[in-house]
Amino acid sequence: MCSILGYCGSEGDYNEVRKALLKTKSRGPDDSRVINTGNGWIGFNRLSIMGLTQGGMQPFVYGNSTTYVQTDLKAGSEGYEVPDGSELILACNGEIYGFRSLKEELAQKGYSFISDSDCEILPALYREYGTDMFRMLDAEFALVMYDRKEDSYIAARDPIGIRPLYYGIREDGTYVFASEPKNLTGLVKRIMPFPPGHYFKSGAFFRYREMAKPVSFHDEDLPRLSENIHDLLWRGVKKRLDSDTPVGFLLSGGLDSSLVCGIAAALSEKPLETWAIGMDVDAIDLKYARVVADYIDSHHHEVIITREDVIAALEPVIMALGTYDITTIRASIGMYLVCKAIHEQSGLRVILTGEISDEIFGYKYTDFAPSAEEFQKEAEKRIHEIHMYDVLRADRCISVNSLEARVPFGDLAFVDYCMSINPERKLNRYGIGKYLLRHAFEADRLIPDSILWREKAAFSDAVGHSLKDDIEDYAEQLYSDEAFETGCKKYGHARPFTKESLLYRDIFEKHYPGQSEMVVDFWMPNRNWEGCDVTDPSARVLSNYGESGT
Repeated sequence: MCSILGYCGSEGDYNEVRKALLKTKSRGPDDSRVINTGNGWIGFNRLSIMGLTQGGMQPFVYGNSTTYVQTDLKAGSEGYEVPDGSELILACNGEIYGFRSLKEELAQKGYSFISDSDCEILPALYREYGTDMFRMLDAEFALVMYDRKEDSYIAARDPIGIRPLYYGIREDGTYVFASEPKNLTGLVKRIMPFPPGHYFKSGAFFRYREMAKPVSFHDEDLPRLSENIHDLLWRGVKKRLDSDTPVGFLLSGGLDSSLVCGIAAALSEKPLETWAIGMDVDAIDLKYARVVADYIDSHHHEVIITREDVIAALEPVIMALGTYDITTIRASIGMYLVCKAIHEQSGLRVILTGEISDEIFGYKYTDFAPSAEEFQKEAEKRIHEIHMYDVLRADRCISVNSLEARVPFGDLAFVDYCMSINPERKLNRYGIGKYLLRHAFEADRLIPDSILWREKAAFSDAVGHSLKDDIEDYAEQLYSDEAFETGCKKYGHARPFTKESLLYRDIFEKHYPGQSEMVVDFWMPNRNWEGCDVTDPSARVLSNYGESGT
């Protein structure tokens, strides 16, 4: 994982820009560089994943004709200075899948490259195709680029928002883009998430791809649906195993992470490095993760945490996340602590994880969807907003520990296909949720049947029911009833409604004052549906939770 920053005007202060960039040094601990574009700055913190030589260091500078010139950069008092004739300056936090074939195609057109970095092809792609390049990318990315010929800045983000990007506007009208909100605090008054599937140019945003809302639906028979779901996810995992550094896997013992591990194990010649986490008193998932690890013969690691670990992690987790959302923070505690252990105890740099399956195939609460149309609307809403919730969680918990997250269920071809399945087929009419996904991998026997057909448990609950209970108890001790009532009234947007949510909001405001609208609201089940009118986002409060938490 890396971090980028683009200050799109000459009126700023270099030292202020560099200080802002270094706030996300943990995303890219290997090297840092700020380039003076002549009309602002572009900065980059590097975590070396692909193309490990110095030639892969960004920002990339594209010069006369088709020659890169970053080796000629000179360090000045206000960032590196670009040589005369330089035309494009680019910083990208991303993984460009299939970049080798694109690179070969560009080389045949006369473009030259000096590293094995996947992102090095992007300036050449822009030179060749302009902003149409964004529709061509199979990638998780966020980028900022300066076109010196046009004197214009371009920024863009992948269609799901797996890679983070935020922006704000200075009082003088200067746009500032950065990987995380913490980069922008103090630089701009209002911080906003960059909309996924858009690019920015000349002061305007343009949508280049919409993933949440399908153009049309398809309704193949079950064997064909299963085959397509299977093959697309298989390819999504396979392409994410491509790395010049070691790859590891988060394994909760639930369906999604287990499938990712099962596919990867079938594709890998060596045992996987799998990691699981649980509370010291009631870790639901540890036993299931161990079953999967034994089945696929992985090198398995368990991290055990206590109440004290959970409480101590609250502030660093909220500071890393930049959210006050209840379910995101609960689920992030375990992920943050297991990734901290991975960083401290291993040489891994890339982590595969199981996010985005629920948004497509359904949560426990979507069993209550009153119709296929309502199910589809909910799925579209969840995919549209996922960059503020589960994807945000995976990115921050992993990147703050100097690791890179890769999300196979977020593969663009997989999401595009699965969101276009007739929603009637996705309703839970089979006695178990996410039936299509389960059935697609039934014949492979990549994971034990007991896991393939296991009821879903929410990650924050599965780490241990006591995690949620410990935090609620801590908040109860922290706020009297009077202090709670008074504290909630301080906030208008997304007003806290429990002592736990007030605790999260107070910590959030300490680090991101006045920036609550970066998140649209609390993640909650659709309370308009019968059976979902609940006051807590945990699936434990739903009547159909059943065997999920055992």
